[in-house]
Amino acid sequence: MATFHVVNFGCRATQADGAAIERQFQERGLERAGEPAQAGIVVLNTCTVTAAADRDARAAVRRIHRKNPEAQIVVTGCYAQRAPEEIAALAGVSSVVGNSHKHRLAEMVLFGLQTSDCRPRTTQSGFVPLTRLTSDDRGPRSDARSPIFVSDIFAHTELQAAPVFDASNERTRPNLKVQDGCDNRCSFCVIPYVRGHSRSLPLAEIIREVQSLVTAGYSEVVVSGINLGRWGRDLPQESDGQNLLAAAGQPPTTDSQRLRFEDLIRAILSETALQKLRISSVEPMDWSDDLIDLVASSPRIAKHAHLPLQSGSDAVLRRMHRKYRPWHYRDKIEKIHAAMPSAAIGADVMAGFPGETEAEFEETHRLIEELPFTYLHVFTYSARPGTPAGTMAGQVPIRVARERNRILRELASRKKLAFMHTLVGSRVEAITLQSVGSDHDGGYTEALTDNYLQLRLKGNHPPNRWIPVKIEKVSDAGLAGIAS
Repeated sequence: MATFHVVNFGCRATQADGAAIERQFQERGLERAGEPAQAGIVVLNTCTVTAAADRDARAAVRRIHRKNPEAQIVVTGCYAQRAPEEIAALAGVSSVVGNSHKHRLAEMVLFGLQTSDCRPRTTQSGFVPLTRLTSDDRGPRSDARSPIFVSDIFAHTELQAAPVFDASNERTRPNLKVQDGCDNRCSFCVIPYVRGHSRSLPLAEIIREVQSLVTAGYSEVVVSGINLGRWGRDLPQESDGQNLLAAAGQPPTTDSQRLRFEDLIRAILSETALQKLRISSVEPMDWSDDLIDLVASSPRIAKHAHLPLQSGSDAVLRRMHRKYRPWHYRDKIEKIHAAMPSAAIGADVMAGFPGETEAEFEETHRLIEELPFTYLHVFTYSARPGTPAGTMAGQVPIRVARERNRILRELASRKKLAFMHTLVGSRVEAITLQSVGSDHDGGYTEALTDNYLQLRLKGNHPPNRWIPVKIEKVSDAGLAGIAS
């Protein structure tokens, strides 16, 4: 039987795209191989959010081609959309398929599809190479170039759904991407140019996917997207969606009142028996009072809020073209914390944005210090070709940016540790992930609390169960507790 393997890089949205690609191949009778070396077709589903992500993809092409020279290596994803010719120059690449054609990737690879909207191209307007590749990057190859399937991403409206599971444990916490693309134009971000306009999965389709996961026995589902809070704004009025809203007790929408993210959450709670819904990253301006009240009031929604911050300096946020100011952001965090004092509250923060002075960095540090964050994702700025920030004056030296990154990560570690200590002696809910060891040798079960903390639960417990837990202590591995 023909075999395939998908290698995913980057964010949850990319992981979800990879799951959809796997579904395409499986529906056509192919079997998933355990690793690239065993597969006849290897798909690299790439990220391009940083220069390091691009390097990782190129290194993977070389490694897979060396270990499995007979495999078809198909490169897709965000890097493929941004710089297809750069990838087509690499030895071992069979074809390059941008995000614009990812929804038909298996069909193209298996049947050589060349319809009018899916024809190999050797050029793409907007191709911006990161650098001129060295001979080490390219590797030996003939003059023949791999076929490229890329077109204007903004002309595409396709969005496929397929749940993605944790690579280490497919029995818990599936992630369902319900939105793709972004209509914001942050000056540092290449994502809108490789994923296109904001696009939403129809409400009825989401309900079907969630219901199928519930039927399969899953106790938690994570909904995600590139700009998740914008879900529904692009959807046409549809009878199925209106019926679902009516069943959820919501009034029908009008042309001037499009669906909102809150409508989706209410419909999932109303139309499925899902035990727990977790919401991934939502932009600050989309955390409406209604959404905060909904998350706080429902025991079926995980007490977890992630709001990208990027910077706590007003001047830096303006250069980033972000749509909020530090005082707006502070207000949202304080409202969330007041409504849910024990909730996990996290943020993305960028260190070393062009022109960031010591004083501006200190503004970010001070804001984070003052707000009740429980964790941070800290990134060092990476210039992306074709973005306004890439040519801004005042590029921060990498050693300075990395030092600022270190300072913020240390601050985040202190805040997380302090938050965990406040939970000792309290009772929380946690979903079991997998057992380690046995009861006879001090075994425990890895779990994740409702408020997004790693937990070692004493004893062996079946996976995918929500269990009330008493927190006994804080250890190097996180929280430790017993079923209560």
